[in-house]
Amino acid sequence: MADPLSLLRQYNVNKKEIIERDNQIIFGEFSWPKNVKTNYLMWGSGKDGAPKEYYTLECLLFLLKNVTLTHPVCVRQAAAENIPVVRRPDRKDLLAYLNGETAASASIDKSAPLEIPTQVKRAAEDTLESVAKKPRFEETQVQKVKEQLAARLDAPKEASVTVDNIKSLSEAMSVEKIAAIKAKRLAKKRTTIKGNDDIGLGSDLRVMLDFDVDVTKDIISRERQWRTRTTILQSTGKIFAKNIFAILQSIKAREEGRHRPPQPTPIVTPRATPIRSIPQPAMYNRYDQERFIRQKEETEGFKIDTLGTYHGMTLKSVTEGTQPKKVQAPSQPIIPQPRPVAEARIAVQPNKRISRTPIIIIPAATTSLITMYNAKDVLQDLRFVSTEEKKLQGAKRENEILLQRRKEGAFTVPYRVIDNPQKLTNADWDRVVAVFVMGPAWQFKGWPWDGNPVEIFSKICAFHVKYDEMKLDANVGRWAVHVIELSRTKRHLDRAALMIFWEKLDKHMIKNKPHLRF
Repeated sequence: MADPLSLLRQYNVNKKEIIERDNQIIFGEFSWPKNVKTNYLMWGSGKDGAPKEYYTLECLLFLLKNVTLTHPVCVRQAAAENIPVVRRPDRKDLLAYLNGETAASASIDKSAPLEIPTQVKRAAEDTLESVAKKPRFEETQVQKVKEQLAARLDAPKEASVTVDNIKSLSEAMSVEKIAAIKAKRLAKKRTTIKGNDDIGLGSDLRVMLDFDVDVTKDIISRERQWRTRTTILQSTGKIFAKNIFAILQSIKAREEGRHRPPQPTPIVTPRATPIRSIPQPAMYNRYDQERFIRQKEETEGFKIDTLGTYHGMTLKSVTEGTQPKKVQAPSQPIIPQPRPVAEARIAVQPNKRISRTPIIIIPAATTSLITMYNAKDVLQDLRFVSTEEKKLQGAKRENEILLQRRKEGAFTVPYRVIDNPQKLTNADWDRVVAVFVMGPAWQFKGWPWDGNPVEIFSKICAFHVKYDEMKLDANVGRWAVHVIELSRTKRHLDRAALMIFWEKLDKHMIKNKPHLRF
């Protein structure tokens, strides 16, 4: 597929005309918007984790038009016309490539996504008159030309030639005569001009041709752009490596967490009932019969051996007794009572593994700087992308996101991100470790701890994201909230600012949530 950088180089080397019209740059039958990105990397981008930035087609075309200007003058003129300028380290290498002095460049990123060109529709010949200035042709004139052409087709033809009439030329004429006829025909052909069979039609032929041009224009106006299965699969709003691989990574992490072998549950040994030290029975004395009589009165007639001992008996025999219990048949049928759903779920899944994945709550309002659209970019990739940019890229809103935080040792830790805390259970609230605050207190309506922000922030680590030039909210200034300030334009400062979130969160979890995975 043609890319704008290669076509710009080809047209510049061959000195072909490049047309600029209606914010479009046209190369023959292909056209792109002026601000379309080429695959030529800017100097300094894509290194040390920095995002990749590419020159636009308008920027490169401006350089070719003003190649004679010095770099400072070119920069000032580009700023006056609101056009990005080529950086000084790239200027020499870029001009050598565009002028055909070099066949390739190290700054060309072959894996960069390219936008599909728009195919320019064919236009009528410039020599023909416009439709508005042409006279209207009557149907009688068109019909007259058609009748003349039909008459010429129906005219009597020469005698037909059959196979029986064909004779060998060598049999009818001698070789010398055949050579003389060829020489005469060749001499006549050199001195005569080929006749035009359509001369007899005169101006009527011009009428017919103009009528065909109008019909052809109408057909061309209804043409559609030619698309193949290759161009259909190209997308301008999504990047395969960024969107599809992220989905596959989340599925892989989910499957690994599902198939992870369950940890052995510790076996709890039931504690034995403490055995009271019972004094040993005294030796029988016939003069001390009152003592035995008093013991029988203390038991109130029950058969309790107050002088018995557990010595030599097992725990099972002590708890169940020496006599087996007799099961009495119920006189009436017992109707099972329905149990609550929670008890039934526990009975069905007695060995269900308790999740240890931490939960992060973000605001559901679209005015927040962090939403479900850009939460993965902000918290996982440590790069701020606005919600509007994600929507323009075709991103869809998820109900919840599973982040994969990269840690030292080439392993990742999952974090669950949600914006609707109303669906959390009591067990889920125990796993909530962080919340992003907007400012109004109604954000915590329906939360545990009576929705009191002071009580909530004593148990959950709170954060607030804002632009550095914005004024801090009054409520956020009074609460125990960690403020993260981001620049509106300087994206290279995002990583250092967002690393504060993970540093504060790790300290909070070590102190308050050590049983969770982090």
